[in-house]
Amino acid sequence: MDRQLRVTIWNENRHEQHNPAVASIYPQGIHGAIAALLTDQVQDGRFIRFATLDEPEHGLTVDVLEQTDVLIWWGHAAHGEVENYVVDREQQRVLQGMGLIVLHSGHHSKIFRKLMGTTCNLKWRNAGEKERLWVVTPGHPIATGVGEFVELPHEEMYGEHFDIPEPDELVFLSWFEGGEVFRSGCCYYRGAGKIFYFRPGHETYPTYHHPEIGQIISNAVSWAAPIQRELPQYQHTPPLEPIGAKQP
Repeated sequence: MDRQLRVTIWNENRHEQHNPAVASIYPQGIHGAIAALLTDQVQDGRFIRFATLDEPEHGLTVDVLEQTDVLIWWGHAAHGEVENYVVDREQQRVLQGMGLIVLHSGHHSKIFRKLMGTTCNLKWRNAGEKERLWVVTPGHPIATGVGEFVELPHEEMYGEHFDIPEPDELVFLSWFEGGEVFRSGCCYYRGAGKIFYFRPGHETYPTYHHPEIGQIISNAVSWAAPIQRELPQYQHTPPLEPIGAKQP
C-alpha cells in the first residue's frame, strides 16, 4: 500500500466512564491503550482515529468507513445499542475489502455475528486466572515476532464450545488455569475482506498494556489491510469465447 494505513479503533467506551477500576487501568480508554500499542510496534506510522458508541452514528459515518482500511472493534455491555444500519454499513465495507479485527467480548457484537452467521456463544468465567496463549500456526504473519506462547497472569476465561464457523486459519489456542481451552485467534475471509477474532482483553485486566499482545494486534492490522486490486464485477456478463461452435 503506497499511502499510510488508515486504522479506526472503535470502543464502546462505557466501562471507562462508570467503573473506577477500569478507568484506573485505562485512563485514556481501551481505545487509547490499543493505539499506544500500535504506535509502539510500527516505525513507518499509521493514521489512527477513534470512534465510540455514544458519538453520532457511533462514529462510523459513511465517510469514516470509506477512509478506514482496518477497523478494530471492542465492545461488551451495549452490543444491542449499535444501530443495525451502521452494522449493515460495516458489513458492506468488509465485503469490499476493509479489514476487521474483533477483540475479546466483541464476539457477541452485531457485526461479528452477522459475518459469522452463528450465535458466537461460549463458556466464560471471570476468576482472574492464568491464560497461556499458544501459537498453533507459527508460520502465520499474525504470529510474527511472538514466541511459542504468550502468558497472561490474569484474564477472563473463555471456553469451548465456541459457536463459530470453522476458522479459515487458526493462529492461537488458549489454555486456562481452570482447565479449559479456547480457539483464541481465528482468521476468516468474507468477500474481499479479512477478519481476525482475538480473544484476550477483559476490561478489568491490563492486557492492552502487554507488549506481545500489542505485537499480535499490530501484525493483525498489517495482515487484514486491503489488497489493492480491482474488485470482481457481479453482473450479466458476455462470453469470453464464441458460443455455439459446431461440434465435431
